[in-house]
Amino acid sequence: MRLPSPHELTLGLIAGGRASRLGGVDKAWLMRGGVSQVLRWTRRFPGEHGPVLVSANRDPDRYAAHGLFVVGDRHPDLGPIGGLDALSQACATPWLLTLPVDLVGVNDCLVRTLVSKRDADGAFARDDDGVQPLVALWRAEALRIACAEAISRGEIAIHRLQATLRMAEVAFTGFRFGNLNTPDDLRAAGIDPEPTA
Repeated sequence: MRLPSPHELTLGLIAGGRASRLGGVDKAWLMRGGVSQVLRWTRRFPGEHGPVLVSANRDPDRYAAHGLFVVGDRHPDLGPIGGLDALSQACATPWLLTLPVDLVGVNDCLVRTLVSKRDADGAFARDDDGVQPLVALWRAEALRIACAEAISRGEIAIHRLQATLRMAEVAFTGFRFGNLNTPDDLRAAGIDPEPTA
């Protein structure tokens, strides 16, 4: 298969969660090293992707102030699949790379590795903690169809969605992406619990 060029790849950041274990704080705007999580990921892979989309369900003006294009869930309260559905509908390129906004870190080779090892419908990552289904490269058209069908059936688990697609599992051995789900996670990552941007 021909490798897609950067302009054929949209970066989609998933920032629509409720962060219930963090008292509802908006993880996108948590600050680490003076940079908010959402801006950190928009800058992480220069030259490796084209447009950037953010799946978010609050404060669209805040994202717009930073030049970010936000898409809200078309089907509320479905969790991550709602974000994937919204991103796939808004994606104008053949490929969509998704990352949860609350990741702690990724490899320098993440994009290149997922692109080079993809199957027909994409690839998803496995780190030392297990499968990371939202760290994934998706063929946008296939994702649109799969999301619509899964939502209509009431099957909203991402691993079930991926099982319907031809996606490669890619191991990132010796690495943990990490997630910012609890106050302990924030402390371990050195993140200011009072977001400002």
